[in-house]
Amino acid sequence: MTNSPQRDYAIEVVRKLREAGYQSLWAGGCVRDALLGIAPKDYDVATSATPDEVRQVFGRRRTLAIGASFGVITVLGPKPAGQIEVATFRTDGGYSDGRHPDQVQYSTPEHDAQRRDFTINGLFYDPLSEQVLDFVGGEQDLKLGKIRAIGVPEQRIAEDKLRMLRAVRFASRFHFAIDPDTLAAIQTHASEINQVNGERIGSEMQSMLLHRHRASALALLRETTLEPLVLPECANYTGADWEELQRLVDSLSEPTFATVLAALMIDTPGEARIDTIAERWKLSNHDKDRASWLLDHLPLVVRATSTPWPRLQRVLIHEGAAELLTLATAKLGDDSPEVRFCAEKLQLSAEELNPAPLATGATLIAAGMKPGPNFGTLLEQIRDAQLNQQISTVEEALAMAQSL
Repeated sequence: MTNSPQRDYAIEVVRKLREAGYQSLWAGGCVRDALLGIAPKDYDVATSATPDEVRQVFGRRRTLAIGASFGVITVLGPKPAGQIEVATFRTDGGYSDGRHPDQVQYSTPEHDAQRRDFTINGLFYDPLSEQVLDFVGGEQDLKLGKIRAIGVPEQRIAEDKLRMLRAVRFASRFHFAIDPDTLAAIQTHASEINQVNGERIGSEMQSMLLHRHRASALALLRETTLEPLVLPECANYTGADWEELQRLVDSLSEPTFATVLAALMIDTPGEARIDTIAERWKLSNHDKDRASWLLDHLPLVVRATSTPWPRLQRVLIHEGAAELLTLATAKLGDDSPEVRFCAEKLQLSAEELNPAPLATGATLIAAGMKPGPNFGTLLEQIRDAQLNQQISTVEEALAMAQSL
């Protein structure tokens, strides 16, 4: 496993807790990823120390007690290492709100593993002895490529309905299959996903749709029957249309979330449609507005070689131009003449692609022209002539203005 400042500090956290007399292990996703040969994005530590005891070991100035009510303390490491979440081994009471445990009781690693969602996320690892501790069969499921709920699937879903979407995300990300019993439980309880806060659903959808296996995620949303509930806009795609939608999203190269949203809506354009998704998932105005802009301007790129250059130029100088080209490339293919034409234009220097205007309102006023409602149209005509290389000097711009 490759060393990193964060990994080294996660080992140090375990060591310090051990030296203080507490059991401590890496837990959850970092263990899963390491066993899959993926560099963990972050490290979580589970321990027998209570939150107060964790703070005593590391000091109050280096700890945050934001999650203390659930047994979680954030330990602040050196700047390159970031921070490590340290959670006390626990068992959870009921989940009356479908998300948070009503009560938390400190326990052992064996019991702590039982409260987690899926077996592949219920693993522990001792970085000092380099041993995996598996109380739920997670290692075997990693080898089998299986997403399986720990214990009774219905109970895990009842505790947090979002786990249904998490199953889809993990299965698509790792190209795993969802265990039949877990899949059946999701299909039975799919309608309950709407009990989850829209922002949490949006965050989960963003994670799965930004991953390169997003087409697999769409297929799994359909198989689990979650699609009509979280993404009804795509639920009616069938046959060749469904295959084309999957091909399109699969062809997106390192897209932004707004680009993926636009791709999903590419055959059902309209600001109202994007607004509906944005409201459902509580998306940012930036993602909503950018996705709408991409859909509005994609037709210009599709017809790039026949679109007047001044009109196309105004699109290509927009800050969303690279995203628009990503969307067009997925739709048309990177060997499309229209895509190649736009890509070549975007390679121009800033001065070539977007030269400074030859005339502004101030220029016309200084030349003795009276400002009026036609100034805007006049300046646009001058700008078009400049971009078409019909004029190239201020004098020519003024002469054109006076002749119009």
